[in-house]
Amino acid sequence: MFELMFTSFPAVIRYIQLRRRGEAITVWNMKTAVFLWAIMAFTVFTIVFYYHPKTYAGVVPFRTVSVVAQTTGPVTEVNVVNGQRVEPGDLLFRIENSAQQAALAEAQAQLAVLDAEAVKAEDNRRVAAAGVTEIEARLVSLEDDLGDAQELVNRGVGTTNTVIEATAALESAQADLQAALSQLDLALVELEQSIPAQRRSVEAAIDQAETALAFTEVRSLVSGTVTQLALSVGSPATTLVLRPSMIIIPDRDDSVPVRLFAGFSQVAKTTIFDGMPAEVACEANANIGFRNAIFPAHIVAVQPAVATGQVVPSGDLLELNNATYRGSVQAYVELVHKEHEAMLLDGSGCIVQGYTNNLDGTFGHVVAATGVVKAAGLRLKVLGSILMGIGLAGGGGH
Repeated sequence: MFELMFTSFPAVIRYIQLRRRGEAITVWNMKTAVFLWAIMAFTVFTIVFYYHPKTYAGVVPFRTVSVVAQTTGPVTEVNVVNGQRVEPGDLLFRIENSAQQAALAEAQAQLAVLDAEAVKAEDNRRVAAAGVTEIEARLVSLEDDLGDAQELVNRGVGTTNTVIEATAALESAQADLQAALSQLDLALVELEQSIPAQRRSVEAAIDQAETALAFTEVRSLVSGTVTQLALSVGSPATTLVLRPSMIIIPDRDDSVPVRLFAGFSQVAKTTIFDGMPAEVACEANANIGFRNAIFPAHIVAVQPAVATGQVVPSGDLLELNNATYRGSVQAYVELVHKEHEAMLLDGSGCIVQGYTNNLDGTFGHVVAATGVVKAAGLRLKVLGSILMGIGLAGGGGH
């Protein structure tokens, strides 16, 4: 409409000229002016629509967190309601945990038994060590007795039987020492290796039991708002990702800029560039006063592939005749002013209007100037969506 109005001046001038002359207005005497009008309108249409691409397929994306239990069982307590804000660590709901508590108690009892076994093993070590000391002292005495018996035999006053008896007693004591040392080794192995290994196993079982018990308390990992809560006391908790217990819409991270997704026609790929100035008009921000209805923005990146062209290996060969739908070129758009991000409603549909300003020379200035036409059209579109209640994309209703 604006293009036709701006380029109609040849026909208007010719009409005024003919009226002043008093000549009749016919197709024949208006043909040159109308032809010029058509040529200029077509040229302006081409420049405006080609160099200033617009898309209705804009959206404010957001993520959700599906809350799924890590163990099954009936729910015994629900601590949130729909629409409630939660913080990381807040308890969402509890699951019946008697089995987990019994497993933890059993593991802790086994640890207590091991503590008693460790005390017993220490006593055995002390007894064995005392036995070794006693036999070693007895060996010293028997060695002295054997030496005295041999000395008496050498002097001719002793008997060989005495030496034999002393030797046998010494060898018996040495055997007792070896047995006592073996007992001491067994006590040390029990105290330093066997019991510590059993303790580590029991401690691992305790950790596992505590983890299983902790799984019966489902807590929030993010700050956000609870929605689609479908639990009540007695409901069975499920671990299936496709059947979450509730959904949490997390808060936006202030350190990460909000990026809108915009799907442009593939023809617009030649004119879209990183840093391209743009305007964003979202349905949730449309208002009769135009206050914060249109935000200045810029394109920060263009996705390097069209989604509909991706190929997923399967048992069937790809049939290209079935791929008749042409996908869009996805661009990432950021608002110029940080304070505008808080005014965007997550999931809102938007119009994204780009403006070419990277051309040099007179033609570049002409192209940039024609962006005014698209800017005016965007504002009329917002006004029309408010008055007619049909939305920015021309569909739906209030």
